[in-house]
Amino acid sequence: MRPLLALSNAIDLLNEKIGYVCNLLVLLACLVSAANAMIRYAFSASSNGWLELQWYMFAILVMFGASYTFKRNEHVRVEIFYLTLSDRGQLWLDMIGTLFFLIPSCLLLAYLSWPFFMQAYNVGEMSGNAGGLIRWPIKFVIPAGFVLLALQGISEVIKRIAALQGYVTIDAKYERPTQ
Repeated sequence: MRPLLALSNAIDLLNEKIGYVCNLLVLLACLVSAANAMIRYAFSASSNGWLELQWYMFAILVMFGASYTFKRNEHVRVEIFYLTLSDRGQLWLDMIGTLFFLIPSCLLLAYLSWPFFMQAYNVGEMSGNAGGLIRWPIKFVIPAGFVLLALQGISEVIKRIAALQGYVTIDAKYERPTQ
């Protein structure tokens, strides 16, 4: 179980670091948005590239932030039924839902979005807007985001199995296993 918990910790650390980058992107997106609006209204000048940059940052926040949010147990959950279960029942429900719904869905979406990225990469896709940005890097964010979410799902399953076997307890606030 220790090697699996080490893998879980490595995945958690990766998504934690990505979460910090996403937190910085929130601030950066606000600054770019404010600067773009100020330049547009004050100097009657603007660029589609700045607007697309905001969209790109938002896309990264959504796709990469999902795994960070899942790691922190701050995702949306319908808790009417969940809260009536025992701690052990909650662990089982989390594990079954992650194993049979989240991970397969994420891997399928990553697989299906890969050709979308590859097509853009192969042709060197650029924005159709004047002053726009290259498109293929942001299209890579789609499969990468789903892979990161699937990896975090694997980490969560490992932690649930360890908790069910009594190796660790799960800190409900941050979903970190404690030994």
